[in-house]
Amino acid sequence: MFGNMVLKRIFGPNRDEVTREWRRLHNQELYVLHSPNIFRAIKSRIVRFAGHVAHMGDNRGAHRFFVGRLNGKRPL
Repeated sequence: MFGNMVLKRIFGPNRDEVTREWRRLHNQELYVLHSPNIFRAIKSRIVRFAGHVAHMGDNRGAHRFFVGRLNGKRPL
């Protein structure tokens, strides 16, 4: 909900080609405008982070979380 409101503000109003009046973009139109770019950016960040975590040592917290071996408590 909040994300669509922000995207409507970013992309701004649109001029209707038939009536030549200004109108707000509908949610479906916003999805067409932004969705592929956002998903591609998130996916590339996750893959890049996974590469960094794979090269970490076995005792690092992020590496243990990534491979699913969380034992005990975190250090203070």
